[in-house]
Amino acid sequence: MSSPIHVAIVGSGPSGFYAADTLLKSGQPVLIDMFERLPTPFGLVRSGVAPDHQKLKQSIQVFEQIAGSPAFNFFGNVTIGEDIKVEELRQAYHAVIFACGAQTDRRIGISGEDLSGSHTATEFVGWYNGHPDYRDRSFDLQQEVVAIIGQGNVAVDVCRILTRPVDELRSSDIAEHALEALSQSRVREVHVIGRRGPAQAKFTTKELRELASLTGVTATIEPAQLRLSPVCETELAHPTASNAKKNFDVFGSIAANVPASDKRRIHFEFLASPIEIRGKDRVEGLTLIRNRLSGEAFSQQAVATGDPFELSCGLVFRSIGYRGEPIAGLPFDAVKGVLPNQRGRVGQDGAPLGGIYVTGWLKRGPSGIIGTNRADSIETVESILEDLGKATVWEALGMAAIETTISGLRKKVVGLSDWRAIDAAEIERGAARGKPREKFTRIEEMLSCCP
Repeated sequence: MSSPIHVAIVGSGPSGFYAADTLLKSGQPVLIDMFERLPTPFGLVRSGVAPDHQKLKQSIQVFEQIAGSPAFNFFGNVTIGEDIKVEELRQAYHAVIFACGAQTDRRIGISGEDLSGSHTATEFVGWYNGHPDYRDRSFDLQQEVVAIIGQGNVAVDVCRILTRPVDELRSSDIAEHALEALSQSRVREVHVIGRRGPAQAKFTTKELRELASLTGVTATIEPAQLRLSPVCETELAHPTASNAKKNFDVFGSIAANVPASDKRRIHFEFLASPIEIRGKDRVEGLTLIRNRLSGEAFSQQAVATGDPFELSCGLVFRSIGYRGEPIAGLPFDAVKGVLPNQRGRVGQDGAPLGGIYVTGWLKRGPSGIIGTNRADSIETVESILEDLGKATVWEALGMAAIETTISGLRKKVVGLSDWRAIDAAEIERGAARGKPREKFTRIEEMLSCCP
């Protein structure tokens, strides 16, 4: 193929950059235009990875190298579906890859979920990471008891930021407004609640151990909660369950802890589901129900026993998973929260739309770690190349076809040189505070740095 393949990628997180990398290494001549609704790239690596986990952000260095290719262009502060219609992109490019993730939280669906003091984990994570969408959220950290619904790594991050000594966060890239609020926090006790048992908790062991060894914090579990059924023992004995087995060993050491009155406390609660968030005008507590597990190994479901109990708390964070949002002009699976697809080909009822592809969480659902997106993106790019190899490739114009639309937008469109100016300014601001960077938390602040 002598003429270049024109590909648009919507979203600048890991899945988008891994797709770009795969295309650039495919051996085919290619031109890539990446679109991002924020002025800043890198998605959840920038705004989702916890500020005290700087090593996990090192993948940004790889993404920067990908962005340096002469065949790559970045267009930030552009919202696809609003500033540029999906069909307009489809007509301009040989392939359009949607890599814009799962942007909203799943709801529990119980009474009181929208009370003041009940928040999604996404809000809190975005707030302390300086995401513009969540800059002005407020959290009542004067409450002493907090409940976190969910037992995955996001729940661990929320718990750790709430309980870690503030002085240990000062050298991270946590947003300054969050650092100030956390320095005034009165949170003393955090309950991390899961509907299933310790053998099914989704923490990674490294993060769990870190949580269990925080300075000035005691983690506790009631020993009775670690009694396993034969089915759970079967799960832990399986060769694929090494992470769960390591977690269970950590839980065992936690269960031996004796709470200290002068320390903050983290308490793990298993086999419990919230059935109501109580309160008149704001959160006052949770009503939970005990569960038992039913089913075969690795497919056990939590079944309510009808044994409710109460937990008094003033703040609730819901961390039970994410879901994608519908995109105007595209089919959407409302149950799974993804774009329906076959190996990345977006379609409905088994019929691909042609030219529209998806990768990442919007393709498979919110699972895996940053690196999981690589294999996912490779599969999608393979589908693109296979489709183009079978078809008569029409003359796509790429950016030239939508240049009039882009130039007609009544706002700044951020290119790579603009992003690098924002990046340099954030690093300079951070250096003055002994931090890796001090992020701009408002879009107008970011744009003011652009040349």
